[in-house]
Amino acid sequence: MEARQNVHFEANPPDAEAAETVIRVVPRMADLDPADWDALAGDSPFVQHAFLHALEATECVGAHIGWEPVHLALFRGGRLEAAMPLYVKHHSWGEFVFDWAWADAYRRHGLNYYPKLVCCVPFSPVPGPRLLAKNDADRTALIQAALKLTQELGFSSFHILFPTEPDHAALNAMPLLHRSGFQFHWNNAGYAAFDDFLAAMTHDKRKKIRQERKKLDTLGVTFRWVEGAQSADTDWDHFYRCYADTYARHRSEPHLNRAFFSNLRETMPDNLLLIIADKDGEPVACSFCIKDGQRLYGRHWGTLEYVPGLHFETCYQQGIEYAIAHGLQVFEGGAQGEHKLSRGLVPTATHSWHWLENAEFREAVDRFLERETDAISHYMDELEGPFRREPPSPA
Repeated sequence: MEARQNVHFEANPPDAEAAETVIRVVPRMADLDPADWDALAGDSPFVQHAFLHALEATECVGAHIGWEPVHLALFRGGRLEAAMPLYVKHHSWGEFVFDWAWADAYRRHGLNYYPKLVCCVPFSPVPGPRLLAKNDADRTALIQAALKLTQELGFSSFHILFPTEPDHAALNAMPLLHRSGFQFHWNNAGYAAFDDFLAAMTHDKRKKIRQERKKLDTLGVTFRWVEGAQSADTDWDHFYRCYADTYARHRSEPHLNRAFFSNLRETMPDNLLLIIADKDGEPVACSFCIKDGQRLYGRHWGTLEYVPGLHFETCYQQGIEYAIAHGLQVFEGGAQGEHKLSRGLVPTATHSWHWLENAEFREAVDRFLERETDAISHYMDELEGPFRREPPSPA
C-alpha cells in the first residue's frame, strides 16, 4: 500500500492571520516536542507522547500494516497549541468500534470504503481525550481540518473513536454522526478493602468469587503486583510469552511486539503494572495494565496453563483489589464482555463520531445508528446489576 509520509497539508483556522495559526500533518511523533504534546494530552497515558511514539518507533503502526500516522498539529506563533492523533487506515482491525458492515455495503455498491481517516489510539479501546486542545475553538478547528484532509485525500470517511466529555461539545456542534456503545467498568464506592467490595455484591456473585479464590489457593496459585519501575526483564519476558500465546490460540499474531513493551518500560514505567500469577512458585499467567492517578486500565493477558478461575482472578479481581489498595477510582476491564458484570464491572457508555463523504450512505448510516442507539439503551437497562444496592456513580 502507498505510504503517505510526504503528505503536504495545511489548513488555516479563523484566527490564522492574526496569530500566525496553521494546522499541518505531522507523520511522526518524533517530530513533535514531547513536553508541548503532553501539556495538551493531560494525564491520560494512552495519548501521552511516549505511548504514541513507542508504537511508531517499534513499528507496531505504519503504512506496512495499515496504520499510517498523519497526526494533525495546530501551531500558533510556531508553538504547538492543539493536536489530534490521526491515522490512515486500510482496514478496521484494532479499532473496537465495528464498521465492517459499512465497509461491506460500500463494496457491494462498487465503492471503496478504505482508506479512511481515524482519530484514535491504536489497539486501545480506552476512552480518553482525542482533540488535544485548551478550548472548543481549537477543537473545532481540528475537526474541520480532519474533514478537509479527508476530502483532499479522496477518502470515504473520518472517524473519532472513544472521545471523552471535554471533546463532546465541539463534536456535537459539527455535522458528524454520533454512535453509542458501552464497556464494563468498575467504580470505587469508597471501599476500604476487597472484602468491603464483595459485601456490596449479591449473595450468589459474592459466593462464586470467594469459591474461585479458595480453589486457586488450594491449587497453589498466588499473585504478585509488579510495578513497572520495579519490574525485571524476566517479568516482561514472561508476560510477552503469555500475551503471544493468547494470539496463537486464536491463530493470529500479536499486534504489539516485545520491543514496544521494552520501550514503555523505559519511558513511562510509573504507568505500568504487571499482575503475575504463580503456581507452586512458578509463573503461569500474567495480565498487563496501564494506570494513571485515577484509573487502572486492564489491557492484555495470557496463561501458559489452564487453571479454572485463573482468567477472572488475574484479569478482574486482582485489578479491582489493586485499585482499592491504591485508592484508584475506576478499573476499566477492556472492550466487550458481559461476563464482566458478575465480577463487579457495570455497563458504562462510550461514544464515537463519524463522517461519511457519500451523502446516500451517510443518511443510511444515520438511520442505522438511531436504531442501534435505542437497542443499546434498552440492553443496558435490562442488565441485572451485580450489587445488592448500586454503588454511586463516579464523579
